[in-house]
Amino acid sequence: MTSAQTVLFSGFNDKDDAVTPAMAQYIEIKNANPDCLIFYRMGDFYELFFEDAEIASRALGIALTKRGKMKGEDIPLAGVPVSAADDYLQKLIALGHRIAVCEQMEDPAEAKKRGHKAVVRRDVVRLVTPGTVTEEKLLDRSESSFLLSLTRIGSNEEAIYGLAWIDLSTGEFRVCETTFKNLGADLARISPKEILLSDTLYDDKDLRAVLDIKTALTPLPSALSDSTSAERRITSFFNIQTLESFGRFTRAELAAAGLILSYVERTQRGAKTSLSPPQRDERTQFLDIDPAARSNLELTRTLSGEKKGSLLFHIDCTHTAAGSRLLSQTLCAPLTDPELINHRLDAVEALIEDEPLRQRLRETFKRIPDMVRALSRLALNRAGPRDLGQMRDALSATEALKCLFDANSFSELPLIEEAAQNLSAPPASLQETLSAALKTDLPLYVRDSGFVSDNYSQELDELRAYRDDAQKLILDLQQNYMSQTGIKTLKIKHNNILGYFIETGAQFEDRLRSEPLNRTFIHRQTLASQSRFSTAELNDIQSRIFGAADKAQILEEKIFDDLRAQILKHETELKSASQAIATLDVLAALAELAAQQNWARPIVDNSLSFKIEGGRHLVVEAALREAHTAPFIANDCNLSDSTIWLLTGPNMAGKSTFLRQNAVIAILAQMGSFVPAKSAHIGVIDKLYSRVGAADDLARGRSTFMVEMVETAAILNQSTERSLVILDEIGRGTATFDGLSIAWATIEHLHEANKCRALFATHFHELTALEQKLVRLNTMTMQVKEWEGDVVFLHQIGAGVASGSYGLQVAKLAGLPAAVIARARDIFTELETQDRAPKAKKLADGLAAYETQAKPARKDPALALLETVDPDALTPKQALETLYKLKQAGKANI
Repeated sequence: MTSAQTVLFSGFNDKDDAVTPAMAQYIEIKNANPDCLIFYRMGDFYELFFEDAEIASRALGIALTKRGKMKGEDIPLAGVPVSAADDYLQKLIALGHRIAVCEQMEDPAEAKKRGHKAVVRRDVVRLVTPGTVTEEKLLDRSESSFLLSLTRIGSNEEAIYGLAWIDLSTGEFRVCETTFKNLGADLARISPKEILLSDTLYDDKDLRAVLDIKTALTPLPSALSDSTSAERRITSFFNIQTLESFGRFTRAELAAAGLILSYVERTQRGAKTSLSPPQRDERTQFLDIDPAARSNLELTRTLSGEKKGSLLFHIDCTHTAAGSRLLSQTLCAPLTDPELINHRLDAVEALIEDEPLRQRLRETFKRIPDMVRALSRLALNRAGPRDLGQMRDALSATEALKCLFDANSFSELPLIEEAAQNLSAPPASLQETLSAALKTDLPLYVRDSGFVSDNYSQELDELRAYRDDAQKLILDLQQNYMSQTGIKTLKIKHNNILGYFIETGAQFEDRLRSEPLNRTFIHRQTLASQSRFSTAELNDIQSRIFGAADKAQILEEKIFDDLRAQILKHETELKSASQAIATLDVLAALAELAAQQNWARPIVDNSLSFKIEGGRHLVVEAALREAHTAPFIANDCNLSDSTIWLLTGPNMAGKSTFLRQNAVIAILAQMGSFVPAKSAHIGVIDKLYSRVGAADDLARGRSTFMVEMVETAAILNQSTERSLVILDEIGRGTATFDGLSIAWATIEHLHEANKCRALFATHFHELTALEQKLVRLNTMTMQVKEWEGDVVFLHQIGAGVASGSYGLQVAKLAGLPAAVIARARDIFTELETQDRAPKAKKLADGLAAYETQAKPARKDPALALLETVDPDALTPKQALETLYKLKQAGKANI
């Protein structure tokens, strides 16, 4: 809404402005929800007015019309059918809009009773925002839909940030504490659809620079993020006396949890939100992958934003929606505890070895719908018959899974054993009730009726019989009356005035009005040639026929509510069963993937090892397989004990692929998956950084080189000896000597200060001189072969240094004109005579000075003693004793 409209609305008075009562009601609702598009229910349409209509018209491609006038100006109008509202909501939510759904809260007939000018009562029943969507059609089945709140305790570098995130579609609720430097990595791991933060944080430029510009931000009053009132808000929401049963939480976590719960209550407008108790995440339990690394490695989406082609796309063999979401979360948050990682690996290995069980499990998973999201919609009272059907089908499949695990023992496999126990939580009687109550084909909405099975409710069957068999009932009664009266021409007819009536020729009127027939037949009307009668029986049938359809629908709605209540009684057990199914689906999918692709079980421990034999990049390998081209060339990598590999070689030789594949193998290993390699030994990595490829960030005003330097700074400031660092072409975005200097200093710092395991690819061959001084630096190269002036890429790693960059050969392969290639060769020959190797050797020789500078100097003991002496206060004897002490200290320092 424009500022002018806001002023106009705030000063609106229906006595002064000639608008309808319905429009006055709309303006009141809009003023209460100024930041939302109002979906204002009018009959079978949701209508939008004023600027809302203009926005919706542009966004949805729907017609913009007008409805009446206000202050002499036309009122813009756009509308969408209620039956298709979900499709339009999806488009608006994807564009970052917030929608207030305003429903009719009474029957229009009730409003008319208050007078002809009375308006139907309407109210906002919910706010739909990017992070609060629950409708099946609006959600991606394979993605979590997290709403996240962000709070801050303290200021400056010592500030602590609280994060709380909720998936309303599943009830998941988690919290954690973080710092400013780790905030970007945490947000990238969670990947929320909407972020809530106080208006103070919203205006913080430094913080806004960390937040993903594509994520919807919702500023809220600072008072809502007060940690002192948060605990009360949480206990009230969960209806408990104290938070102790949920665990211990920090002030920042409590503030974030309180903020997000207040927003949930506001947007859901009284609907019962089914949330699990908040669970606390420890940052150290997950591999820290910074946002740049997630993007460069294309974990869940490619660099172009597509799911297809990402790492997740190629490893997702799950069959259930919950399993697909869990796999995505597992990939985004690999573990750092070797014991937990090996529990997963044990379970995957067991399912690889037991192929019959694995295949039976996977066949069963195909029949399991999205139980937990259906359960959430039932709790929010936004469900339909199909959600009941999903619960029925899921419980039926769960019973089948129970039978599979009853026949096997998994006592030595904690993950499978726990999942098997949780499958037994929901009672079998619930599935039996749902199967008896529901038909096979179910409508989307309760109002469509016809979803309850025949023979489930005798009363409903009778109502349906009256509704569906009305004609037969009337014909049977007509035949009965014909026999009773002896009038062969007697008919039972219907019109809108009399309803059902009995009609005979006028000559039979006296017979029906005489004893004993007059006790049964009641005279209604005499016409010129016909007489009309009724009976108590006919009136009874009429009333039952007229009310049967309405009563049948009301009874079906009651049965729906009863079934919904029975399901929600077992909500906790059903959520546990759904989580168990998701866990088993992920384990079985990883086992299937490993079996099909011949992957190896990695060794994961607390060492500083990083040794991979025959490693492959699964995405590139899959692309080559699909294209039926040459097979992928596997390569070894050994970065154990903080080794740095300095990798040289031409473009297109496979450096970037090699760098990425080793990072991907580490991620897969720590998420508990087998890996695409002959063998792998990974000492647990705490942080993974990947600076690969060139990209700018125009939205934040950053050039390609600035992005490169920001990401490199994060690596040098935060990586530890347990980290894995992948760096490609550092310094290439600026002048040659600037870039060479930055790359040189970066390697030195990684070696001497960070002491991490690293792969460093470069075109600066001068850097290879560092191998003489840096004991943990090994020079490696991508091997190539020259043939008749052309270059053949072997895609193999070997020890040594590339003999050149082969840029001219690559340019020739790319199709540059022959004249350009020839001229470039002449220029290259001239430049080559100005060899930079002597300068590089000087830099390498100067490393000793750098190392000395990096170590703290040991203070001379004699000088230290001298600093404590006050010559004016010494006696001759003390001066002599001090002289002897200085001499002794000098000898000790030699």
